[in-house]
Amino acid sequence: MERKGFKLMEERDTPTKIRLAALRSGGTHEFRLEPDADARAAIADELELVALKKLRLQGKLIPEGKSDWRLEAMLGVTVVQPCVATLAPVTTRIDAEVDRTYLAEPPEAPEADELEIPEDDTIEPLPAVLDLQDLMIEALALNLPLYPRAEGAEPVEETFAEDGVEPIREEETKPFAGLAALRDKMKDDGEA
Repeated sequence: MERKGFKLMEERDTPTKIRLAALRSGGTHEFRLEPDADARAAIADELELVALKKLRLQGKLIPEGKSDWRLEAMLGVTVVQPCVATLAPVTTRIDAEVDRTYLAEPPEAPEADELEIPEDDTIEPLPAVLDLQDLMIEALALNLPLYPRAEGAEPVEETFAEDGVEPIREEETKPFAGLAALRDKMKDDGEA
């Protein structure tokens, strides 16, 4: 079955580990990974998710020069996570671009005392073996919602204090909380 914009490939056509040095640098190499239900369940357990309903990484490896490669892919996944407030299942659809550039001679890392975040965080050293399954799991982990919330879930306020001590509430930590209390006290005393 053909869909506009991409070609569907059989699972046997895409190995999960690719030796980039063994690929012909003369053309683009397409890939598609769609783990089965058992593999998705294992990934969900690894990432502490409720479930992965669908998961696909599809893209291509494009030669750059003599030995460098660029990876362009799309991650498509339907993920179920526990709500941070109620633990109810929250289903999210994620469609994210995955771009990497694998360089045989990556730029040198700065000294530890000069450490900066590089402008291009997609550049990586050329691996001997590119593990597409690891790349897919990494891309999934980076794109998961950090604080999934079920619709209508109220924020949870937790307070901690030693026995016999009044806990500080969130409202009291706000900069003007003391002024509001002073204003209310002045109203009660008839000064305002």
